[in-house]
Amino acid sequence: MQYIDFLDLCEKRYSCRNYSTEPVNEEKVMKVLRTAQLAPSACNRQPWTFYVVTDAGRRQRMLAKSRPAFNDAPVLIVAVGHHDQAWHRTADNKDHTDIDLAIAGEHIALAAEAAGLATCWICSFDVDAVRAELNLAENEEPVALFPLGYAAEDDIVPKKSRKPLTEIVKWVD
Repeated sequence: MQYIDFLDLCEKRYSCRNYSTEPVNEEKVMKVLRTAQLAPSACNRQPWTFYVVTDAGRRQRMLAKSRPAFNDAPVLIVAVGHHDQAWHRTADNKDHTDIDLAIAGEHIALAAEAAGLATCWICSFDVDAVRAELNLAENEEPVALFPLGYAAEDDIVPKKSRKPLTEIVKWVD
């Protein structure tokens, strides 16, 4: 893949807010998840599990405090972190679970776009409902949810608003 293709992919990816109920085949879901498997993590600890939820009732209960349109996505990927497995920085014991999952999560988001699918990072959700639905252990934390499916025909792709590079990049000699 050429760099310009990757840049184009990043420019096209957006947070989908409305989904079609059209099913997504398991092969496509697994290809998206393969990119999460390949994501780097601190000291290659891979402190994560990705739950794939296709049951409509479970998805609805886990998404009850989110946007109702997310319920239409036929797949919900739940990114769960394992803090006891993560690398912790020696200098200050900083736990890298969230960082590792953010890297893997963005691999999921970009892979979905590349596969013709849509997704959205959801970080505001009912943690207790997700824990209960997945029967998570105490050391497992649901970090983010990713509805996965095809964008609805009436979904509006928002115009991206980003700070200019001159504002976010500082060169140091």
